[in-house]
Amino acid sequence: MSLNEAQRLEAYRRMLRIRRFEEEGRRLYLAGEIPGAYHASIGQEAAIVGACMALRDDDYITGTHRSHGHPIGKGARLEGLMAELMGKANGVCKGRGGSMHLADSSVGILSESAIVGGGIPLAAGAALSARARGTDQVALTFFGDGAANQGTFHETLNMAAIWHLPALFFCENNRYAVTSSAAATHGQPDIAKRAAAYGVPGVMIDGQDVTAVYDATAAAVGRARQGQGPTLIEAKTYRFDEHQVGLSVPGEPYRSPAEVQEYVQHRDPLALFRAVLLESGVPDERLRALESEASQAVADAIAFARESPLPDPGDVYGFMYANPINYPARPHQP
Repeated sequence: MSLNEAQRLEAYRRMLRIRRFEEEGRRLYLAGEIPGAYHASIGQEAAIVGACMALRDDDYITGTHRSHGHPIGKGARLEGLMAELMGKANGVCKGRGGSMHLADSSVGILSESAIVGGGIPLAAGAALSARARGTDQVALTFFGDGAANQGTFHETLNMAAIWHLPALFFCENNRYAVTSSAAATHGQPDIAKRAAAYGVPGVMIDGQDVTAVYDATAAAVGRARQGQGPTLIEAKTYRFDEHQVGLSVPGEPYRSPAEVQEYVQHRDPLALFRAVLLESGVPDERLRALESEASQAVADAIAFARESPLPDPGDVYGFMYANPINYPARPHQP
């Protein structure tokens, strides 16, 4: 079930694209070219890509406020994503979604949400839709450790378990909320253990190891397609940046600089996977070519976004409703 060589190179390519996109995105945000807020997923690339590589193009995902990486991990084009971050009309949501609300139906991305846990019930709805339509599609919802304390998590996991929905609950446990640790705010900080309460499999994996993430997710996808119901996957990962880029946290640091440096220097998912690829016999020049390609792809996306027009203010209400709105016929009332 493990990734073959072509898939490993594609996984590294997607991880690189996320890293370069986020590095340039944070730079543009700090320079004032991206409005709103910016939540970078640097450090969490293996969890994202490992999960997405186990899915088909027609499978669904929902995301979080820290979700620039999810569309890239699913295979979305960078131009529309960067344009959306800049609020441009050529963005994937026509400049109306911004940093925390990316959606791209071409690769099965239903939505991302600034609401903690907001995407979880939507994924269950997509899974139920697949069941009703008679397809073998699955829906995977990404969420953070904080969302595991939300009612939507428990209610949706319970419903998915009862109905054996083809839904995957994927927790990117990066250990921290804005300034508090999961260890201090969770009675049971191992999210995967909560699966037992609902009678579904719970799997805990190293979120910095893209191969381990892929293997666990692929197994869960296989169970879901066979009608065996949902799986709760917890990827232990780490965000290298603050909760929000540029956010100044007053008072005592909630995590030590030494801890951050330990992950940056020794648990960087890109560096770990690069070493695996080299050890497996992939030439260094092949990896350098992928790295150069990722940098150029992000540069091209930035150029596209800068040249894209801003939305027309006169069309502010556009794309809000189906037009015409088709109401079901009502029986005649005498």
